[in-house]
Amino acid sequence: MRSKKFLRAEQAPLLWHAPGLVAGVDEAGRGPLAGPVVAAAVILDDERPIAGLADSKKLTALRRERLYDEIRAKALCVSVAEASVAEIDHLNILQASLLAMRRAVEGLRLKPQRVLVDGNQLPVLDVLAEAVVQGDAKVPAISAASIIAKVTRDRWCEQLERDCPGYGFAQHKGYGTPVHLEALRRLGPTPWHRQSFAPVARCIAERA
Repeated sequence: MRSKKFLRAEQAPLLWHAPGLVAGVDEAGRGPLAGPVVAAAVILDDERPIAGLADSKKLTALRRERLYDEIRAKALCVSVAEASVAEIDHLNILQASLLAMRRAVEGLRLKPQRVLVDGNQLPVLDVLAEAVVQGDAKVPAISAASIIAKVTRDRWCEQLERDCPGYGFAQHKGYGTPVHLEALRRLGPTPWHRQSFAPVARCIAERA
C-alpha cells in the first residue's frame, strides 16, 4: 500500500491571507520520457521586485537564464528538489511531482506561512497551502519557481547530452519528439529513461 504522505492533498481555497512569508511552488519535467522531475520553491523579497516574471514556458531560453540569475540574487530564499527516475517509475509521475514539491518546500531556509502551488493538486505540507490553476502566469512567486525549475532541468538535460551523446537531450529536453523516439529505437534506453512511460516500455519490450 502506498504511503499516505505521497497522496494528493484535498484542500479548499484559502479565504484569507495568512500573515507572513509566501512561497510559490512549481515543477518542471512531468512530460519527458527521461530524467527526474524537478520542483522549486521560492519566497520573493517584496523590497526587491523582479520585473518580467512569467510562466517559464512563455519565455525565451535567454530570458529564463537571466531571470534565473536575478531570482537567485534577489529572492529571500530558493529551494530546488527532485524526484528520481526510480521514484517516478515506482510512484507514478503525479505522485513523484508532488513528492518533489514537498521536498522543495521543506528545503526552504525560511519557513513560509502560506504556500501557493501551480496547478490543481497539492503535496501534503505542514503549512497552509493552496493550488492555483495557471498560477505560473498569475502569481509572481510561482512564476519564479517555474523559471528556477525549468532552467535547472534544462541544464541537467544539457549535461546528459554530454554524458549520453546521440539522443539529442540538449534540444528536446527529454520530450518524446520524433528525433528522440528514433534515437531511442536505434540506441536503446539509457538508465535515465522512465521505464513506466509507454514509448520507453515499448522500446524495452521490442529489444528483449
